[in-house]
Amino acid sequence: MSRTSPGEDPTLERSVQQISMASGFGFSGGRSRCFTYWQEFQKCYAGTDDPKSCATQYFDYFECLHHPKELARAKAIEQEFLRKAQSVAKEGRKVADVLAEGTTVGLGIIQQAEADKKKS
Repeated sequence: MSRTSPGEDPTLERSVQQISMASGFGFSGGRSRCFTYWQEFQKCYAGTDDPKSCATQYFDYFECLHHPKELARAKAIEQEFLRKAQSVAKEGRKVADVLAEGTTVGLGIIQQAEADKKKS
């Protein structure tokens, strides 16, 4: 069993040994979206004696496949939106009115068009 220093990922070494790219082809027949990240990781891994030195390439490939950082950020944005909706609701407005004014992802085009109609 290898010992890791603080800050190192103990699962990295196990994950590197188990990981393998399927065919490299996407559903449409071309390259898959993560194939370039896989090639970078494979090139680094093949040319090094220490697999831990390829951690950056491995995490880039893993992010491309599973999007954990992107999903965590989207979840945080959604939670903040709901928190603000609840705080506004406590001020006396109905939650349904707050949610009807906007969604988690919105540009405000519909609300702007409605405001323009009211002005004219």
